[in-house]
Amino acid sequence: MKLKQTMLLLFLILLLFAQCETTEPPSNGSLSLTLEDISCTEGWLLLRSTNLQIPNSITLTQNGQARLVVSLTTTDTLLYVDSLLPNQSYKFTATATTNNLQLTTNEVLAQTMDTTSHNFTWQTFTFGERTSTLYDVAIINQNNIWAVGEIYMNDSLGNPDPHAYNAVHWDGQSWKLKRIYTYSSCNAVDYAPLRAIWAFSDTDIVVTSGGSIGWFNGKTNKPDCSIRPLLTGSINKLWGSSSNDLYAVGNGGNIAHFQNGVWKKMESGTTTDLADIYGDGENVFISGYKDFMPTVLLRYKYGVLTKIIEDDLFGYKRDTITGWIKSIWLKGSKLFSLTFYDLYRSSVDTKGEGTAMWKGDINTWGSNAVRGNDVNDIFITGYNGILWHYNGVSWKRYDELLNPNNHYIRLCVTEKLIVIVGFKYLNGIENYGLITIGKR
Repeated sequence: MKLKQTMLLLFLILLLFAQCETTEPPSNGSLSLTLEDISCTEGWLLLRSTNLQIPNSITLTQNGQARLVVSLTTTDTLLYVDSLLPNQSYKFTATATTNNLQLTTNEVLAQTMDTTSHNFTWQTFTFGERTSTLYDVAIINQNNIWAVGEIYMNDSLGNPDPHAYNAVHWDGQSWKLKRIYTYSSCNAVDYAPLRAIWAFSDTDIVVTSGGSIGWFNGKTNKPDCSIRPLLTGSINKLWGSSSNDLYAVGNGGNIAHFQNGVWKKMESGTTTDLADIYGDGENVFISGYKDFMPTVLLRYKYGVLTKIIEDDLFGYKRDTITGWIKSIWLKGSKLFSLTFYDLYRSSVDTKGEGTAMWKGDINTWGSNAVRGNDVNDIFITGYNGILWHYNGVSWKRYDELLNPNNHYIRLCVTEKLIVIVGFKYLNGIENYGLITIGKR
């Protein structure tokens, strides 16, 4: 009897161990594939897995042919495909094997973007009779363009006119010099030079002299001094998604945000001069630089300001945003950061990494500003009359604009129009205000 009990106990123990060492097969796994982004020659596909053994080998198929094999180490993986052709349709699927079962994703259809035209016709205009500069420009439509700065003319007797023009307006036919009245309790100058402009419509325009804001309806200007106590440095750039969501950035790390009729100071965490700002309503990016100080890249999202980069960044690395970040531009999930020698493309979620898009001689770059219409229609401008255009596949420099006396500062673009502003040296001492219009 005892022997039977002992054998039964031994059997139960062995059975218990067997059960402990047995791994239950996972429930049915699944894979899904979605198109995250696409350009003329590249695609980004998000692979999601459920109950899949990890690590695992994933095969991505393009038009029925195996395109790449990657090791899946997380449940979600972003797959990158390059060397695609512009304006072409592609079909993608992904497969994996788990528990001797092959899993296949849904089929994703992807249409690459077409290239945009490099072809423009150009007109260049100069303004002023002594030291003059245009600092910024806003396109409302092809027949309504404002550029701001300081334009100095002579009076009828040939003597310097003490009242500068601080804007020029394009009506579709010609430019007209304008004086926007800026006098207020915080600005003792009748027609102060204007440093930046942002337009929401033909009657809803914001201008700044650097120390105060003006709400301009195209005819009269309403000064706003409420921002003044928040500033410890001059405003350099404006951006907003609406007149109830406006940002001003400037020297000394200054950021101010206007909402619900009130300006509020935003703590940037830096004293570096902030040069540019651009956003899309969800993300707002700010960049800055200054001699002997770190360059900065800031991101504002959901009420939180994050410092992405604050570094000297003088060591050149192709996979890291390197150098003074002079200007930024944003489209969809892609952020474009412009340094003196390169344009870096990165995800809006970048931690500082980026892909250098410029592959040429750095001595042919020399950049100040970047703007675009889409990822296949990007413009870069800067010193010596340089203007570059990226059409999704190739870069083109407009050699007809090259001039060692021309210095472009800012630009504004639409699908069929580009306007660039700056100054033209005169005798190497003084300068004229400079505008170039390009029509596609």
